[in-house]
Amino acid sequence: MTIQHFITLDDLPQSTLSNLIERAIELKALTKSGAIYEPLKNKSLAMIFSKSSTRTRVSFEVGMRQLGGGTLNLSPNDTQIGRGEPLEDTARVISSMVDGVMIRTDEHQKLTTFADFSSVPVINGLTDDFHPCQLLADIQTFVELRGAIQGATIAWVGDGNNVCNSFMNAARIFDFTLNVATPVDYRPNQTLVDCNQSNVHLFDCARTAVTGADVVVTDTWASMGQENEKDSRSAAFSGFCVDSDLMALADKDALFMHCLPAYRGMEVSNQVIEGKQSVVFQEAENRLHAQKALLEHLLA
Repeated sequence: MTIQHFITLDDLPQSTLSNLIERAIELKALTKSGAIYEPLKNKSLAMIFSKSSTRTRVSFEVGMRQLGGGTLNLSPNDTQIGRGEPLEDTARVISSMVDGVMIRTDEHQKLTTFADFSSVPVINGLTDDFHPCQLLADIQTFVELRGAIQGATIAWVGDGNNVCNSFMNAARIFDFTLNVATPVDYRPNQTLVDCNQSNVHLFDCARTAVTGADVVVTDTWASMGQENEKDSRSAAFSGFCVDSDLMALADKDALFMHCLPAYRGMEVSNQVIEGKQSVVFQEAENRLHAQKALLEHLLA
């Protein structure tokens, strides 16, 4: 039997992804009502963290608990992975004892190798290349506040990183326009740009990309593992801070999103992230509900 993984958004058809968004909204309402719903009772999710985490760790752990299941938090230091055990062996062993695995790591190939040898669903909790779970929460947030995302214009401002890569995939799958504004040396993966060229447009100027947009999205300029580049990146990204002047160029009802953690005064001003257009904390909470829908789909 083929195992259904969630490594990128392309692992599930558009209809299923849309259903997950709607289901996330339903599960959110169910949770708010105080109802008990436990379709994953006696199920276990192994969570392997090679990178630190706040939202991913809390949302998956609480999500499994609310659905009636349990989690195991693992790190390389806690397991034989840190002592050189082959990923293929680790995958075979762990997947024989649990019902699903969520991995947050650096090299994307580590995740795909683990999935190739896993006998249970593997979920991408973040790699250097993609962050599909974040996009489920982002699209859920848009749908809750503005309705269908098809035909919308989203402006990405900043680094062409893993979240940007997943946004490009989402633009094609959900049929919205994505304007990506980055410094020339920090553009996203060109292969992904080519794959999504009908929906993705590259800009060197943040002001041009943001003009008329329905959503403005940014992320930290120096992701985990790039801390030693912080000074050089700060210089390179001059002019790419999402401040009030930049937001004023977007649609008057435009939303501001950020996957967090945010560094005020760097990629976003304090006025914007704390302003009335900011939905970053609703977006963060929706990680819980979107991932519950995903867990229900993959494990129940």
